[in-house]
Amino acid sequence: VQLQASGGGLVQAGGSLRLSCTASGRTSSRLVMGWFRQAPGKDREFVAGIMWSGDSSRYADFVKGRFTISRDNTKNTVYLQMNSLEPADTAVYYCAANPSSAAYYTRNFDFWGQGTLVTVSS
Repeated sequence: VQLQASGGGLVQAGGSLRLSCTASGRTSSRLVMGWFRQAPGKDREFVAGIMWSGDSSRYADFVKGRFTISRDNTKNTVYLQMNSLEPADTAVYYCAANPSSAAYYTRNFDFWGQGTLVTVSS
């Protein structure tokens, strides 16, 4: 499975961005998908995950209702809508996938995209 993330960029605090991640290769609509991020000097952290059906999602506490994960299985694409962005959200955002539904709970993913940089200015 190959993952291609896009949509990062520079935005002012309070602004919005939508990240996209398209899966290709040995794909299946039953992939559990997730978003992670890594800020400079910090460990990678979980942001959001979504079950293959799209009807279950979970978020890190710091999201605080600002982010929404969704997916379009007809396009093998997962999205992360990010609103009310804060400078603390500045990081490289990675999408991830796993064919096992257990990943939705364990947050252990087998496949990773290359990352897209999000920079939030104050």
